[in-house]
Amino acid sequence: MKNNKIIKWLLEGDVSVQYQVHRDLLSKERKDLQNRISKEGFGAKFLSKRHEEGHWGKTFYQPKWTSSHYTLLDLRNLCISPNNQLIKDSIEIILQNEKANDGGISPFGLNQLSDLCVNGMFLNYASYFKANEYDLRSVIDCILTQIMPDGGFNCRSNRFQTVHSSLHTTISVLEGIAEYEIQGYTYRLGELKQVKKSSTEFILLHRLFLSDRTGEIINKNFLKLTYPSRWRYNILRALDHFQHSKVQWDDRMNPAIQVLQKKRKKNSTWNVQSKHPGKVHFEMEKAGKPSRWNTLKALRVLKYYKIEKYRWILKVI
Repeated sequence: MKNNKIIKWLLEGDVSVQYQVHRDLLSKERKDLQNRISKEGFGAKFLSKRHEEGHWGKTFYQPKWTSSHYTLLDLRNLCISPNNQLIKDSIEIILQNEKANDGGISPFGLNQLSDLCVNGMFLNYASYFKANEYDLRSVIDCILTQIMPDGGFNCRSNRFQTVHSSLHTTISVLEGIAEYEIQGYTYRLGELKQVKKSSTEFILLHRLFLSDRTGEIINKNFLKLTYPSRWRYNILRALDHFQHSKVQWDDRMNPAIQVLQKKRKKNSTWNVQSKHPGKVHFEMEKAGKPSRWNTLKALRVLKYYKIEKYRWILKVI
């Protein structure tokens, strides 16, 4: 594809993709497109799966990808209007019924400890949909008790002896903190900003996917471009978070940027490289095929960091 044809191809996708292309690549805020997400395409399909009692799937966390938790995360990533009342009601149900004794959100039952990956993802979509700050305080308190000595987070730290942070957990918590800050919440914000700094440094210390001790690839799955990413870490998820939260360029991002550039196909798109197994409401994209989501995310990363080879993005339209 020629460069201007990439934008045209992206704009032929779901209305949620169209909205983010206009906002992030063309610098045009199109609220009319955002308002259509709940009425057509992916957004309308997700909303149609909601049960009358306010949950998706069977419960808050079951079955995995069709549960309320992951459906709400999907809806947040579509950038559906944050004022959608049905979604707000579902988040209120979670806040009133799914808190564990430690104040966090628990997928295991109320008498169990909560899970940090879930808390990070929950904070992300609850903040985006403007949940009441008072109700989020115990989630913030829980997160802030679980910082690891290396500056990141590990979802096993409150249940098992752990000595090293997890990239999976750290990116989930960082995304939650970023959205909390963007939406203007203030409770313990100063402490959260310090955590944001230390957790970002933890990811950069690993150059996004490499061992800080050996320089070897930590996990080859970190290089696979999946969508949706669910709770799992990958380099595009990390880079997209960095641009979203306006993290300044750091040369330690270079190895991941180089991998991302090499994954660009001859037709100038990026594929969905694999899928996380499990039942879903419906398929947004197919594995092994060109992905509008991954192409959009890759291009907005390259645009934000002004990667020389991709300067055309700034001039397309």
